[in-house]
Amino acid sequence: MYYYGCKIHTMASVRLGKIPFPESMIITPADDNDLTTFKQAWGDNIFSKVILGDKAYSDKEYFNQNKTKTQDIEMLTPIKGIKGQTEEIKQRDKAFNDLFSSAVSRVRQPIESFFNWLNEKTKIQRAMKVRSTAGLLIHLFGKISMAFIYLIS
Repeated sequence: MYYYGCKIHTMASVRLGKIPFPESMIITPADDNDLTTFKQAWGDNIFSKVILGDKAYSDKEYFNQNKTKTQDIEMLTPIKGIKGQTEEIKQRDKAFNDLFSSAVSRVRQPIESFFNWLNEKTKIQRAMKVRSTAGLLIHLFGKISMAFIYLIS
């Protein structure tokens, strides 16, 4: 989720019938790559999870069988088009790719709802009077703290 030159990345647990509960949150500059941030923050430190990411997290070389075996993690992302793929192969695989991508997107919907909830409860995107990095951090952490109070009450 983007906020005035920064993004909030969240690792959250599913809660049936409720919005996901954040386990970890990271704030990065907006131009930082999502996958790079994931690798640096959580890559070797998470175990036994199915992770639902958007297309930015699609990296079969990184999320390979060895990582699946050693950490018991699996990354599910909507299917990204392959450059240079023939039109015939694209059409042949289209139905599967579309169904799989829709399924992943549907399961990812709660995290999108979490970010919408975060903004509605705290107005975190309204940082018009912030004039410095320190001010932005105070704004973000204050709003996130308020959100956690709402979340646990």
